[in-house]
Amino acid sequence: MGRRRVAITGLGLVSPYGGDLEDFFGRLVAGESAVRYLQTSDVPVPLAVPFVSCPDFDADISLGRPLAGMMDRFAQLGTSAAFQAWSDAGLPRASSEESRERWGVSWGSAMGGTFAVEKAYRDLWQRGRERISPMSVVLAMSNAANAHISIQLELGGVSINHSVACASAAIAIGEAFCRVRSGESPLMLAGGSEAPQAYGVVRAWEALRVMASSDEHNCSRACRPFNADRAGLALGEGGSALVLEDWDHAVARGARIHCEMVGYGTSCDHSHIVRPEMGGQVRAMEAALADARLAPDEIGYVNAHGTATIEGDQIEISALQQVFGEYAANLPVSATKSMHGHQLGAAGAIEAIVTVLALREKAIPPTAHLDNIDAACLGVDHVAAGRHVRGLSAALSNSFAFGGSNAVLAFRAVA
Repeated sequence: MGRRRVAITGLGLVSPYGGDLEDFFGRLVAGESAVRYLQTSDVPVPLAVPFVSCPDFDADISLGRPLAGMMDRFAQLGTSAAFQAWSDAGLPRASSEESRERWGVSWGSAMGGTFAVEKAYRDLWQRGRERISPMSVVLAMSNAANAHISIQLELGGVSINHSVACASAAIAIGEAFCRVRSGESPLMLAGGSEAPQAYGVVRAWEALRVMASSDEHNCSRACRPFNADRAGLALGEGGSALVLEDWDHAVARGARIHCEMVGYGTSCDHSHIVRPEMGGQVRAMEAALADARLAPDEIGYVNAHGTATIEGDQIEISALQQVFGEYAANLPVSATKSMHGHQLGAAGAIEAIVTVLALREKAIPPTAHLDNIDAACLGVDHVAAGRHVRGLSAALSNSFAFGGSNAVLAFRAVA
């Protein structure tokens, strides 16, 4: 069917800043961190760790109590974001259009319904109950979000969940892009959602020693990518969705086009289960550039994976230097996880939205708290304060995962 152009016509998110896209992006450009303490109750040992929550999200209001009650929190966040993206794209909730049977969902979540799993275990082992909720399986299953989205929006095409650690949502978007570009699906809703604040999940991440330490005096600065004193990531929850649409289909129905998705690259480090490897990241970025038919010096911004781990940040900068060569010194790079946290399997979706909005608004959000760049992370144009760039026309979004899976998305502004 040839190589079709792919338009981004809908954006939706549930974020720590709320769901308004303009406000969300404006606060990121201003460098406003949403990292706070995670306060928990009904747990064996109280937790107070840096975390990014969505405190204003009420699933009963957003989805209605009957529907919300059928979902774990990660699915509630994802379905709400999907509904917002659908509305932003100007699409009907119900339609007899035959092509709707070819429209689909491609979703990402690394953890799935962790609250349902934890509740079931507590009921069995802590509370001594002999039976657990009959809804436990459908609440916990990692494809719950895309299943509910497909059902509620009456989408009869593919409904796929990608669980590839921190690259889950980026791969979900990339695979949706491939389907639309090939003509297999005229329209795909893609994104990711995660709610990793269940007690057991947080303690597991603590055990890995990659989480930022608590600082009771300035918790908002806990996540400091590329900084010399960086100490690790801040987990976060959220849901983000994009509508990817055949360009001609979008134009024919008069849709607003936020930007064009032009490339996707993926690779595996094939070296270590948790330690990143530069060669794999290089291959993914080079593949995305080749797929997009873009030269390195045409990229005006890279939204880095940038988790604020010691080794990870340094390897990503080295990979960028290898891919971009002499141009790397002039390549604007920022890691917005410093503000919205690391949403694990959903990270690639919120960062894709940040990248799309950067192209649309001609502005680059910063890496917050970047006041002492690690010498090992020099070599690119670190964006330490929000920046407006009139000629910004193409950008990449990087997502790198445990297991060595890498995914890079390429976008181009609408002329």
